[in-house]
Order: sequence, then C-alpha cells, then structure tokens
Amino acid sequence: MALMPKRVKHRKSQRGRIKGNATRGNTVAFGEFALQATIGGWVPATTIEACRVAIMQYIRGEGKLYIRIFPQKSVTARPLETRMGTGKGEPDHWVAVVRTGTVLFEIGGVAEAVARECFARVSHKLPIRCRMLKRPTAK
Repeated sequence: MALMPKRVKHRKSQRGRIKGNATRGNTVAFGEFALQATIGGWVPATTIEACRVAIMQYIRGEGKLYIRIFPQKSVTARPLETRMGTGKGEPDHWVAVVRTGTVLFEIGGVAEAVARECFARVSHKLPIRCRMLKRPTAK
C-alpha cells in the first residue's frame, strides 16, 4: 500500500516551488551507501513503494534499507471531461517534495558493488536524476 499521512492540517495544498539545495537530510546518516537527488522534484508515493520493493528484492534480506523521504504533499486532480470553473479538484495522490541534495534511500550491510547495482536499478524508476554516495570513513 502506498505511503500517506495519517492526518493532515489541510486536505489540499498549493503547488509551491522547489528552489535551493537541501540543508537537512543531505548526508549519509544510517547506512553505508545512499541514493542522493541531483535535481529537485516530486516523487509520488507509488514510486517510493516501487523502489522499496525493487531494493528488497535485490538485496534479498541480507542488508537493511532506510527510506529517508515521506509523501506529505497532496496533489489534487479534477475529473475528466469536467467544465472549467467548478473549483479545485479532490486530492488524487501524495508526493514527497525533494530538493537538490536530499538523500532518498540508504542501504547498510551490503557490499559496494551490490549497492551500486541496486541503486542503478532503482534510479530508473525515479522521476529525478540521482547519484550514489558512500559514508565517509573516519580516520
């Protein structure tokens, strides 16, 4: 089932703009390898679930997956063949607003080659460009 908030303050939200770089959630915090967005955009809840399924099928339970984004923005849509001027449509789906530099997913407990191949497969499902990060080693 796709992710969605349990409750929200307002059912309908305005579109807004995605500008600037992420200042929070832009480093590897939980796992050893991460998938980072190189451009901003919206990631639908169904896409996040598809990525989760693809990662879990690829690592086959030998690593741990951390999902660092959550869809908190509602996107409305009007019914097809509706005339103009009847107001804003009803909430249709939920999206996560992703800024440039946001870490989307993290993996721990797997080899680097496995993580690289896994993130390469997952990045094809995403509507934004991504790159892989490694946790910096402490010296």
